Amino acid sequence: MALKATIHKAQLQLSDMDRNLYCDHAVTIARHPSETDERLVVRLLALALNAPASPDESPLELAKDMWEPNEPSLWQKDATGRVTHWIDLGQPDEKRLLRASARVERLSVYNFHSNAQAWWKDIENRLTRLRNLSVWQIPSKQSQGLAVLVQRTMTLQITVQDGSVWVSDDTQSVEITLQRLRGPTED
Repeated sequence: MALKATIHKAQLQLSDMDRNLYCDHAVTIARHPSETDERLVVRLLALALNAPASPDESPLELAKDMWEPNEPSLWQKDATGRVTHWIDLGQPDEKRLLRASARVERLSVYNFHSNAQAWWKDIENRLTRLRNLSVWQIPSKQSQGLAVLVQRTMTLQITVQDGSVWVSDDTQSVEITLQRLRGPTED
C-alpha cells in the first residue's frame, strides 16, 4: 500500500519591506511522504520570497515536483498557462536547469544542503549562458532551524528587510541570510 501525502495548512503573513509588499497567504500543502520538515518550510519560504508584488500578476503556486519529475517545486504561470517562473529546491542537475531555462522567463533555485558550494562549483561553468537563472543558498544550519517551525497547522510571520529574512511563529524566530550564488541583484 502506497503512503499518502500529509496535508499541512499554513497562514503566511508576509512583510517584505525591500519590495514594499505586505500580504497574507493561506497555503495548503500536500507533503510527500519522503519530504522532510526542512524542505517543506523552505518551499514556504520560497513562496513568500517570490510572491507577486502586483495583484495583476499571476499567483505563485506549489507544484508537484516530488510526484511529477517534470514539474518544479513552485511555479508561476501566465494567463495562457505558460510557465513564466520555475522554482526548484535543492540541487537540480544541469540538464534539468538547461531544459527549464529554455522554457521560462525566470528560473530560481533555493539550495539548503550543507554541500551547496561543492554542488554549485561543479555545475556553475556549464550554466554561464543561462541569463534567467538565479541561485540562492540558505545556510544549512538556518534551514534546519526553520524545520522546528513546522506544524500541521501553522501561522508564520515572514519579514524581509535589507536582504535579511526572519521567519517566526508565536514562540520562536529564525533569521535567514540568503547567499546569492548567481543571479541579478533585483531578483
